[in-house]
Amino acid sequence: MDDRIPSPRAAALEASFDVIVVGGGHAGTEAAVAAARSGATVALVTGALEQLGQLSCNPAIGGIAKGTVVREVDALGGIMARATDLATIQFRMLNRGKGPAVWAPRAQADRGLYRRAVRQLLEAHPSLVTIQGMVARLLLDPSGRRVWGVETVEGRRFGGEAVVLTSGTFGRGLMHIGTGTRISGGRAGEASSQLLGEQLDAVGLMAGRFKTGTPPRIDGRSVEYAATEEQESELALFDYSWSHFWEGAREAADGTSRSPRQLPCWITWLGAEGTQCIADHLQESAMYGGAIASQGPRYCPSVEDKVVKFPDRQRHQLFLEPEGHDTHELYVNGLSTSLPAPVQLAVLRTVPGLSQVRMTRAGYAIEYDYYPPTQLSAALMSRAIDGLFLAGQVNGTTGYEEAAGQGVMAGLNAAAWVRGRDPVILGRETSYIGVLINDLVTRGVDEPYRLFTSRSEFRLTVRQDNALARLGPVAEGLGLYRDSERRRLADRLAAVQGALSLAEQTSVTPAMAAPLLEGGPSRPLPHAVRAVELAKRPEVTLAAVFAAAGVGAELASDAVVGAELEIKYAGYFAIERQRAAKLRALGEVALPRDADYLAMTTLSTEARHKLHARRPETLAAAGQIPGVSPADVQNLAMELRRRG
Repeated sequence: MDDRIPSPRAAALEASFDVIVVGGGHAGTEAAVAAARSGATVALVTGALEQLGQLSCNPAIGGIAKGTVVREVDALGGIMARATDLATIQFRMLNRGKGPAVWAPRAQADRGLYRRAVRQLLEAHPSLVTIQGMVARLLLDPSGRRVWGVETVEGRRFGGEAVVLTSGTFGRGLMHIGTGTRISGGRAGEASSQLLGEQLDAVGLMAGRFKTGTPPRIDGRSVEYAATEEQESELALFDYSWSHFWEGAREAADGTSRSPRQLPCWITWLGAEGTQCIADHLQESAMYGGAIASQGPRYCPSVEDKVVKFPDRQRHQLFLEPEGHDTHELYVNGLSTSLPAPVQLAVLRTVPGLSQVRMTRAGYAIEYDYYPPTQLSAALMSRAIDGLFLAGQVNGTTGYEEAAGQGVMAGLNAAAWVRGRDPVILGRETSYIGVLINDLVTRGVDEPYRLFTSRSEFRLTVRQDNALARLGPVAEGLGLYRDSERRRLADRLAAVQGALSLAEQTSVTPAMAAPLLEGGPSRPLPHAVRAVELAKRPEVTLAAVFAAAGVGAELASDAVVGAELEIKYAGYFAIERQRAAKLRALGEVALPRDADYLAMTTLSTEARHKLHARRPETLAAAGQIPGVSPADVQNLAMELRRRG
């Protein structure tokens, strides 16, 4: 069967679209919405429509760095934050013991509510249609260098000027439980995609194999909760999304709550008996028994890895996390494993509170195809096939949030490609999404990639609280917002400036300040000062200053926090913004696609070969490639001017 057709119109097509998105996970749903918001007609093709937006592993959204990405996706018009706000059953703000510059929101979500919210938000876009089917192959033009659509295993053909591939763990996915059980599948109960991987091999895309895993699930009715530590939700006036009509309130005007009833998690431990049980059966694990050779995520290790790599650790913390209101099932966070099911149950029953536990589902490991992302442009388009964009785990990342961030950008750029517009590229100084994609396409991956704050050089100015201020104007400039959203954006951006102005104008007397300074390291005020001066003291919050002065009650908490950070860290922010401006200037220097790097003798040998292979698009991207030194970047700039 010929993979190449002259154009979508020349074949028997069921329908044609500007953009086709393959896969309905977090990357796929965000790509589809981003393309639709850009004005494209979009088809999202996925194996099971009822699984759109499925939280395949941990039912949680956000965390360190990841929570910032969720808010960045939201600022670009995405749906992850909106769906999370509609499905949150427990919330924690991580890093509260540190300054608000590094606070990190994390929410447990009701799986069923989250899926339903995602589907509802998808179907709110009239130019976006969903189609159930497993894509078997791409339709390519006669040159084999441009994509024109897709064909499903059922023989349905759809034309598309651009295709976004977000196959997640479904690309030739193989699940392992112990050394003797191997099941072809992309997720428990769902088939993997085999034929598409074979075609991508044939057209020259280099593939690799990674692995990930999931823990067992248990019946909450069989847990002895008295032996565990209960952890309540700390849901306060927090929304992941800025877009809600009731502007951050937990209740709508009619008194109904947007978030579901909150549920606790429970903390327990894997102790010596359990770790010994794992050690005794280590060779029965799929990974340690030789059934799996693929690289797994370093920062989300299996429990077998924990036992092997930390043999002196007395115990390992576990979290029992609710799956939702409609089930008693709990997710055992911290116990990812590929041991045989009977061994998993034996290990579980050594855990305090789980001595009589019933295991509802066994954990498993899964191997899957990924495509080294150095094969992509900064727009996430394949260098081998025009119009083919890749996003999510298929690019070697791990995590819902990393997938969503890539999905938004792939969707925006697929729509831009179809319309002949310049691609949308976010710099490292603008966002964690910019860091993520720059790392992927310039540095590549040798293990599943996960975002951390330490990956960003600009983590003081790129925070979860100012995502809208950073990326809202970008989205507005791209025409991604509706009229009501543009008005709300203007209001939200004005609110931070309003809080700063109020801090400048408000006078605080010594009597007002006394309760805030009592018992602290600072001296009492000798006279009245402006609120902005008092808020510079480390132990004093701007919200507390406003409350003491009896002002600012109408301001949104995000606006007050943003203003406080600008006040407290003004000097640090200025330094970081200067560095960002320099990087932005380098990012504006485009590199020729046909540059003869091998002939540039002023560059180091390693730099010449790395630049020749990676073909960076800007001088800033060149500087991010391992092996290209700052001296090489300077010499490259001189080479460009000389050859200019």
